[in-house]
Amino acid sequence: MKLSLAKRDDLEGIVEIYNQAIRAGQCTADTVPFSVTEKVAWFESHTPEEFPLLVAKENNRLLGYLTLSAYREGRKAVRNTAEISYYIHYDHHRKGVASHLMHHAIKLCPSLQIHNLIAILVGCNQASINFLESHSFAQWGCFPNIVKFDKESVDHLYYGRHLEPNY
Repeated sequence: MKLSLAKRDDLEGIVEIYNQAIRAGQCTADTVPFSVTEKVAWFESHTPEEFPLLVAKENNRLLGYLTLSAYREGRKAVRNTAEISYYIHYDHHRKGVASHLMHHAIKLCPSLQIHNLIAILVGCNQASINFLESHSFAQWGCFPNIVKFDKESVDHLYYGRHLEPNY
């Protein structure tokens, strides 16, 4: 498996993976799939120097991706905190792809001046909760029953991790 910064050619596969999570339901708060065109600005906002978008590939096939994004963009007091998100193609779950991406992202954080990571997820996504906890994230916040899926309401969770100065 090879990890690298995403290139524009990866965007179609990235959108496919994200839409896969949307169609599965209750993996993200988005409920309607996106077109590639709709994600161009988002893709371009992830620059290597500030908020990279990482991809994992094997034999030139996209397995998954991870993003670091601004948390509360423009608010200087939280400039050293980033939101982390990750999505893995369903054919490659439980193969260590997300862990490789997570470890790589954490190693990048000192050079990006990121001291804290926050993951925001729906409370029914137990697989993601387990994954985050296995990577030293803890629940930092809960907004009860604010995520609405048809007739079901679930919590919106904030998981976080302080990063040590020396990784």
